[in-house]
Formats: sequence, C-alpha cells, structure tokens
Amino acid sequence: MSTSVNYGFSQHFRVPADRAYKWCTSYEPADLELMHENGKRKIRQLSENTFILTDTFRTGEGTVSKTKLVRLRPEEMSWTNTHIAGPVKYSQFLYKIVPEGQDESRLDFVGLQLEPREMASKQAAALARKLRKEDAGAWKYLARAMEKDLL
Repeated sequence: MSTSVNYGFSQHFRVPADRAYKWCTSYEPADLELMHENGKRKIRQLSENTFILTDTFRTGEGTVSKTKLVRLRPEEMSWTNTHIAGPVKYSQFLYKIVPEGQDESRLDFVGLQLEPREMASKQAAALARKLRKEDAGAWKYLARAMEKDLL
C-alpha cells in the first residue's frame, strides 16, 4: 500500500499575475538550473495546453528519471503536474497564480506525493515538511529568476 503525503506553500512574486503565469508555464530545458537542480529536462508539447516533461537527475544512488504530464488551464492561471513514470508515479501537484493587486502575484501550490510504501503518520508528516522546504526553496530561486527576467 502507498502513502499520501500532502503539503503546500505560497510564493510571492513582484510581477503581475498574467506575466507570472506565462513565465511559469513557458517550459525550457534550463528550468532545472534555475531551481539549482543538477539535471536535464526534455519537453514534448502534445497540444496547446498539454506537455510531457522528462526530468533526469544524477543522485548518489544513480540516475533518477521523472516523467510528468502537465496540463495548463490559462483561463484560471493554473496548471497540474501529474507524475506518469518515476519513483513517485501518480503523484499530483497543483499550481495557481493569484493576483495581489495590479503589479504583484503569488503562487499557491498544493502537492500530493504518493510514496510507494506504507509510512507511519509521523514519518509522513516529517516527509511533508522536508518536501515543503525543498519545493518552496526551488520556487524562491524561480521567483528571483522571474523577477530578473521581467523587472
């Protein structure tokens, strides 16, 4: 049996919501570098609003590859990212850009990481804290890169 690990966070941007959404969803091979990740990204666009992202990382245990189906919802300034292959297959992540006045915005993120093993609730809570810290840290780097590009 798997364990659902739920977590979330928000990230402020000094950029208007529409510009932040476009920047966040214009996928590039160098995206992982912006997050200070050591890996490579392949991007395949399936339709106007659907992508397959394949991220490959080198770790101490070898190479890890994650394949994700991304569906954009521009009318809501949101998108989903569902892992379709890799170590946390079927995990799903929800992103939404929310306006904060005319010139600023924020990302609201909700994650469901589906761990392929049973975990005690304390163990799952500790993993949720770790994932929140890692993902929020990556989005701090992305916010800086976005503001550098757009301000």
